[in-house]
Amino acid sequence: MLKLKNYTIIMTHFVLFITFLMLFSGCKSNYEVVKVEGKLIGISDTSSENLEIENFIKPYRDHINKDLDSVLAFCPETLDKSKGEWQTNIGNFMADVCLSESNKIFNKRYGKTVDICLLNHGGIRSIIPKGNVTTRTAFEVMPFENNMVVAALKGSQIMEMVHYLIAEKKPHPLSGIQITLDRNNFFKSVFINNQPLELDKIYYVATSDYLVNGGDNMNFFQKNTTLFDLDYKIRNLLIDYFKAVDVVEASSTPRIIVDQN
Repeated sequence: MLKLKNYTIIMTHFVLFITFLMLFSGCKSNYEVVKVEGKLIGISDTSSENLEIENFIKPYRDHINKDLDSVLAFCPETLDKSKGEWQTNIGNFMADVCLSESNKIFNKRYGKTVDICLLNHGGIRSIIPKGNVTTRTAFEVMPFENNMVVAALKGSQIMEMVHYLIAEKKPHPLSGIQITLDRNNFFKSVFINNQPLELDKIYYVATSDYLVNGGDNMNFFQKNTTLFDLDYKIRNLLIDYFKAVDVVEASSTPRIIVDQN
C-alpha cells in the first residue's frame, strides 16, 4: 500500500514536471522580432551565375516555357491598339470575345443575357502579332489578374457611359452597343442590340473588376444596381477562347460612328 502511495506521488510529480516543461517550452516559441537587417544586391549582365540555383530552377523554367509557347491558334493579321480613332481591331476582338464568353457563364448561372461589354484601352498591354497564338500571347496582352464581372446599369447610367466615351476620345474596347455622333463629335443616337436605348431599362454590362472599382474614372459603374462576379480571369478567358478556335478573327464593325452628313 505504501509502495502504491509512493508510486502515485512519483507519477504526480512526473506529470507536473512534464506539464511545466511543456509550458516553459511553449513560452520559448513566443519570440519577437527586434531587428531586421538587409542589403541591396545588384543584379546585372555582369553578375556571375549561381550554378546550383540555376540547375535547381531549370526544369521548372523549361516546363513553364513549354506550356507558355505551345501553339493554341493562328492570327491572320496583327491586332494592334495603336491603330484606330474610335475603335481598334484588337479592342473589337477583345470586347466581342469577352462579351460572348461571359454571356455563356452569365446566362447559365443567372438566366440573364449580357448586353454590352466595355473594357479599357490601357488594359491591353501588347499586340497580338500575325502568326501563331500561344498562352504567352495571352499573358502579354493581359498580364493583370483582373476578373470578368457583370454590372447591372440603368439606361440613364448607360448614357453617362456614352458621354464618358465621347469625352475621353479613346478607342476603349466596346461591343453590343452602337453610338452615332455628328461631324462635330456631338451625340446623335445610341442603340443596344439594334434597339434604341431606354433610360429606365436595366442593361447588363460585362467589364473588369478594375473598372467597376473606379478604374479609369469610369464612375458610372459604381452606380450599378447589382454586381455579378464571374470568378473568371480575363486572361484565362482569352486562353480558353484561343484553345477553342483555329483562327483568331477581329470584327471590323464600328461601334462608334461619326456621321458626316
